[in-house]
Amino acid sequence: MSVEPRGSRTDGRMVAPNHAQLTADPRALAEADDWVASHDTDLIAFRRRLHAEPELSFEESVTTDAVMERLIVDGLDPHRLASGTGLWCDIGTDGPRVALRADLDALAMEDVKDVPYRSRNDGVAHACGHDVHTTVVLGAGLVLNRLARAGLLPGRVRLLFEPGEERVPGGAVEIVEAGLLDDTEAVFALHCDPKIDVGTLGTRIGAITSASDLVEVTLTGPGGHTARPHRTVDLVTVMARLVIDLPAAVTDRMGGPHNCRLVFGAIHAGAAANVIPARGVVTGSLRTPDRPAWDVVPGVLHQCLDDILSPTGADWSLRHVRGVPPVVNDERAARILARSGRSFLGEAAVTETEHSWGGDSFGWMTSAAPGAYVRLGTHDPSSADHLDLHHSRFDVDERSIAVGIRILVRAVLEAMAEDRAGSAAIGA
Repeated sequence: MSVEPRGSRTDGRMVAPNHAQLTADPRALAEADDWVASHDTDLIAFRRRLHAEPELSFEESVTTDAVMERLIVDGLDPHRLASGTGLWCDIGTDGPRVALRADLDALAMEDVKDVPYRSRNDGVAHACGHDVHTTVVLGAGLVLNRLARAGLLPGRVRLLFEPGEERVPGGAVEIVEAGLLDDTEAVFALHCDPKIDVGTLGTRIGAITSASDLVEVTLTGPGGHTARPHRTVDLVTVMARLVIDLPAAVTDRMGGPHNCRLVFGAIHAGAAANVIPARGVVTGSLRTPDRPAWDVVPGVLHQCLDDILSPTGADWSLRHVRGVPPVVNDERAARILARSGRSFLGEAAVTETEHSWGGDSFGWMTSAAPGAYVRLGTHDPSSADHLDLHHSRFDVDERSIAVGIRILVRAVLEAMAEDRAGSAAIGA
């Protein structure tokens, strides 16, 4: 299989790389392209190895070992995170630092594809593309290490392999708290997007994902007979009012439905038709693309609950689990990623992607350092299937691996070249 992806050009072929679109050293770009082209089979084999051995959040020991072993073979010195899974690795010794992030974990679901590399671990599957993310960042690291040895890397790179991205609040919290993003000029990542063809990218300045929290409200009352609801707290009626009124109240105070969404997914109360229950629980998710809004929403949530429930006589308690902040793409970092993609995919291949109401723990990293991620097209244009993320038959067009590596390598080199140019201008 060729690593050259089929883009959206009418002739079905990729455009030739246009290094003039970038300020990075053309020699480094050419060397990177040559390496990727000659390691097609190895890259795909590594991704399939991970795909067949998926591991749940914070259990990624086999995956961590596989990445560490490959980095050590290349003469690098990776470090396991203190929690036991996940790792980081530095490349280069001088100049501005740029970080690349991948996520290691898989989902708790079945893999029903009929392929040789289908998951061998029952109930666990790489249905979100983290195996691709890991392979891409590993491949980019190997390329950048080669450039460093050749004297073509004008800075430092830190590879970050995050554990537990699928579990709130994610392994990114440990990475940030360990100071691994301190003194970082930019952090880049990518995410598989099965809605767009291989050879195309989706990027965006500003919020590209949303903050995502768990909201659980427990209601209690005396209970009673359904024949005499006026003598007690009619808890089911109160719950019905709550699930309708609370989302509207929170949304209104937070600036409208474009800025905040509270959606309930579960309601539990009672077991008999003629008994008013003494306890009920409603559970849902609260999402916002606005980081300042996410910071203030706990207080808004409490006030709205009090306003709605105080007149009913029901007692209540709130369990609000803070999830992840939105991924907010820094303007400079997002433009570097877009420019890096256009330099070899062509102008039309890079488009603005829509904001997602889903969450990603990469938001912790873009809160700690300027950063951005791009949506990587993984759909095979010859396939009529458009299976979304988390589908039990999810798979990717593996030509996307080479595309991802080339984008991240270009982004690293471009960010370093801009930093060097800026420093030189200041010095002059």
